[in-house]
Amino acid sequence: MSIDSMFVHKMWNDHELSKMVKDGVPFPMLSDAGGKIGTLYGVYDPDAGVENRGRFLIDPDGIVQGFEVLTPPVGRNVSETLRQIQAFQLVRASKGAEATPSGWKPGKHVLNPGIDLVGKVWENWTTDMAFD
Repeated sequence: MSIDSMFVHKMWNDHELSKMVKDGVPFPMLSDAGGKIGTLYGVYDPDAGVENRGRFLIDPDGIVQGFEVLTPPVGRNVSETLRQIQAFQLVRASKGAEATPSGWKPGKHVLNPGIDLVGKVWENWTTDMAFD
């Protein structure tokens, strides 16, 4: 969502995002003309008429599970956003029985929170993680 129109979003997806993410972003982009939603999330600057780059991951229950706010000179990583969405989906599907370590990707080792994990996070985290 941004203050940009749906036409600007389409252009951005067709000419930029589709080159960064195969087939473009797999979710709709919404327009926040006037910055009403951006104001609620604290990213809209009414004096400049722009929104800082904010990414809010909201679960099906409407709870913000993750967020990142960047000033305009710093770009975002769409692949990282998609990775985090997949991680949140896995954790939700497991009802919290599984957790994803730093850098987790689909198909990689997960952590099983509990007393048996205490003091063994590093050992479990490195089970099949590749350091790139």
